[in-house]
Amino acid sequence: FLQSNKNKHDDNMRIDRRLFIVGCGTLGITGCVGTAPSAQPVSRSDLPSDLQPIRNAGFADWLAAFRPRARNAGISSNTLDAALTRAGFIPGVVTRDRNQIEFRSTLEDYLSIATSDERLSKGRAAMTRHASILGAIEDRYGVEAEIVTAIWGMESQFGEKRGTIPVISATATLAYDGRRARFYEAQLIAALRILDRGDTTQSQLIGSWAGAMGHTQFIPTSYEAFAVDFTGDGRRDIWAEDPTDALASTASYLARNGWQTGLKWGSEAGTGGPTGRTIQPQNDGVRFTVTSNFDAIKTYNNSDFYAIAIGHLADRLIGAGPLQGSFPPDENGLTKSDRLNVQRGLAARGYDVGTIDGVFGKNTQNAISDFQRRQGLPVTGLATPDVLAALR
Repeated sequence: FLQSNKNKHDDNMRIDRRLFIVGCGTLGITGCVGTAPSAQPVSRSDLPSDLQPIRNAGFADWLAAFRPRARNAGISSNTLDAALTRAGFIPGVVTRDRNQIEFRSTLEDYLSIATSDERLSKGRAAMTRHASILGAIEDRYGVEAEIVTAIWGMESQFGEKRGTIPVISATATLAYDGRRARFYEAQLIAALRILDRGDTTQSQLIGSWAGAMGHTQFIPTSYEAFAVDFTGDGRRDIWAEDPTDALASTASYLARNGWQTGLKWGSEAGTGGPTGRTIQPQNDGVRFTVTSNFDAIKTYNNSDFYAIAIGHLADRLIGAGPLQGSFPPDENGLTKSDRLNVQRGLAARGYDVGTIDGVFGKNTQNAISDFQRRQGLPVTGLATPDVLAALR
């Protein structure tokens, strides 16, 4: 839910991303392919049903046809035997890829989630905990610690939600599905090269449903191009509990994509920030003045919403306050303050509305529906002035 109509850049290839930074179930599967026709998918009771591997003859045929292409790309037979034999079709990956296209969000909602009290608290604690390594990374690459930390927080909630789906299976499923076959086959081959070089093992090569990996969610081709071994242990380990290599790799990425040390990304327009061009991503909402470092952030994820959220989150992590400007009321006539009061009123009556952030997810919608029913109001699940008035 954090990412809206955004693309991740790598070698002139881009990927639309929504919510591979949330959740992502663990998956361990084997499937029929090529030289191992007897292999069967492994069921996992801890996964949602749509993330359980299933038998799929078309997928098995596709893997068999893909294998010669992978050999021509230089992948060893041993790696292909091990990796493709264990690969499986994941229907939920396809569903998520198709559903994400329809997601839309306002910048106000986006920033509410990106700079929630929880994220700010965790981010400041993470900056304190890793101050030494973040400082060393900043010294080497010239990318400020708060920017690297903000990306870490947006991409994986500071390492808490790195994803647990096998990257080989995820990228193979999406390449087979065909909507972005060329892109995902390139990611699959890059992931196989990661295994072939011994950068990590297949059991550790896990990530989101879209194949993004590690603390800062590198896609395989981005890993190949930009990941670094900052710890000096001989491996570019973005998957480890220790986030050092992942954070340094993010700084490496930005530094090689135009980041200028000491230049702010931008600021809310009219607040005395740097000079640059002015943008207004949400109609009648807050305006921002942005610099070339804003564009550098967009090479990581090609969205104005994303780049503003990273910049604003970074500022908040080092002590800046909320935006001074305001956004217009929503389509139901409620401001963010009104929406917060709706959630607080529902919570005071015992409803579970999740995080009180002015953004209405399923919990809040269900609570509104039940409240409307009990109050004799039309049951719509929408927060309206009538609902707000009844909660006061």
